[in-house]
Amino acid sequence: MVAGLACFMFHSTDRAELYSSPSIVLQGPAGYMFDDYRETFQWINRNTPEDAKVASWWDYGYQTTAMANRTVLVDNNTWNNTHIATVGKAMASPEKAAWKIYKDLDVTHVLVVFGGQIGYSSDDINKFLWMVRIGGGVFPEIREKDYLSGGTLSVSAAAAPAMRNSLMYKLSYHGFADNAKTTSGQWGYDRARKVQIAYDPKLEYFEEAFTSKHWMLRVYRLKDVPPNEI
Repeated sequence: MVAGLACFMFHSTDRAELYSSPSIVLQGPAGYMFDDYRETFQWINRNTPEDAKVASWWDYGYQTTAMANRTVLVDNNTWNNTHIATVGKAMASPEKAAWKIYKDLDVTHVLVVFGGQIGYSSDDINKFLWMVRIGGGVFPEIREKDYLSGGTLSVSAAAAPAMRNSLMYKLSYHGFADNAKTTSGQWGYDRARKVQIAYDPKLEYFEEAFTSKHWMLRVYRLKDVPPNEI
């Protein structure tokens, strides 16, 4: 009975400590803390106009609203599936088409979560198939099979053309290849997926505004492109 009570007390204390830790601050090996979420939301709050509108996957909507005090397209309480599907479609579209979608919705900035630098697996690349599936559920031109290579989602040299050209791929890996070589010794090595990426993407319609300390969150600004180039 004493042993049972002791185990229960240990379990309860351990769970309480776990659940009391905010998910926006991540703990790494040897207790190292990754505070990129708060760093990024603070940057958005201090460096974007008050009327800025931030697009991201719905997972980060509440955090952007509460911590950055900015308007979002979708959040955890979005009931209209078409709104979420529209974000999925934009992330799955080529850069120019995605820019047009976001411009029509008055979006000024796009936020992506990227774990390739530190091996964080719960990032937007690993959530991307859900974006494609939800987007394709409303917009039939978005087809899951177009993004797969050999039945799986790949970001390596084997990546499907639709994946390579998607806004998600470009915003995640823009400028990453050389930085990865500096930190891991291998050009373009993605630690989360343990592969070398297909190529170093360049941007035309978006520009990098901010990348957090560990490259976990990246913020991009939509360029003002002349109408004759749309």
